[in-house]
Amino acid sequence: MDAPLLIVGLGNPGPKYADNRHNIGFMVVDALAERWRAPALREKFQGRFTKASHAGDEAVLLEPQTYMNLSGDSVQRAMRFFKIPLERLLVIHDEMDLPFGQLRLKQGGGTAGHNGLKSIIKCCGGNGFLRLRFGIGRPRSARPEAYVLSDFAAIERAELPDLIERAVEGLESVLTRGSAAAMNRFNRR
Repeated sequence: MDAPLLIVGLGNPGPKYADNRHNIGFMVVDALAERWRAPALREKFQGRFTKASHAGDEAVLLEPQTYMNLSGDSVQRAMRFFKIPLERLLVIHDEMDLPFGQLRLKQGGGTAGHNGLKSIIKCCGGNGFLRLRFGIGRPRSARPEAYVLSDFAAIERAELPDLIERAVEGLESVLTRGSAAAMNRFNRR
């Protein structure tokens, strides 16, 4: 039997950051947990996690509580505990290199300066994991650090529920169809 899929949403803990662009990973994991009627997230692995299933496939949902730059510490602990290999890891993160609202599934690759991804690659032994890249666009005038730690604009917030729903559907497709088929289907939209 395959190891469960470890689905990690990246973000920063606490109400101060809850609606920031950098926290889109947490938002997607919360929506996934709700849709799958998963038990409440609980504290472990320097994060918040729960176990869930979809169409008979098991998944572990994790929101590291280490702050973005140390996300790999939490991910590594969960991977070790559940005996999850790198190819069964899926990370949801904000992506400035994609326009707002564009979603892409990707296997492996670089970090594009994303400190959460850098930490995971360092702690977990490689970059061969699957990513759900959630486009937030590039700031016009703000520094990138300030931009990712700012809340979505009102017009973006109006679109977020539909985009998060689409992200959840993409994640379900990974479980039911496998990553290659899910990427082909999801990235064509």
